[in-house]
Amino acid sequence: MTGNIQIDNLDRKILDIITKNARIPYLEVARECNVTGAAIHQRVQRLIKSGVIKGSEFKVDPVLVGFKTCAFIGVYLDHPGHYRDIIKKFREISEIIECHYTTGNYSLFIKVYTHDNEHLRDILTEKIQVIPGVIRTETLISLEESINRQIPVLSEK
Repeated sequence: MTGNIQIDNLDRKILDIITKNARIPYLEVARECNVTGAAIHQRVQRLIKSGVIKGSEFKVDPVLVGFKTCAFIGVYLDHPGHYRDIIKKFREISEIIECHYTTGNYSLFIKVYTHDNEHLRDILTEKIQVIPGVIRTETLISLEESINRQIPVLSEK
């Protein structure tokens, strides 16, 4: 239920604080925003219900759990209309952590984490490139993630 939700400056400040630290107690957020803890709780619940806040999660460092290769794969389809079926197949490949239907050269652009380059090769040749409708792929291996952050909710248009 997004679209008509009104986000005011207090909502933006709350979002700025909790996106930097999802474990911060509401009372601490309330102190920083100069309102009550109950007000923060109500605002956060409204933001969750409206879909502005999509869950809360712990982020796992892929390298520390054995996924040392991050790659981006541009996927060319034989027909763009097949993308929904291909996305269903992609959902079965746990190494794919993001998938975007895009404009430009690729129909789909995916992000994968694998243990190493050999694992990446196996994912490409045994799981992705064998899906009917995928005609070819183009792979870019990430050498380093330099920036990873939330959208800046305090900035205006």
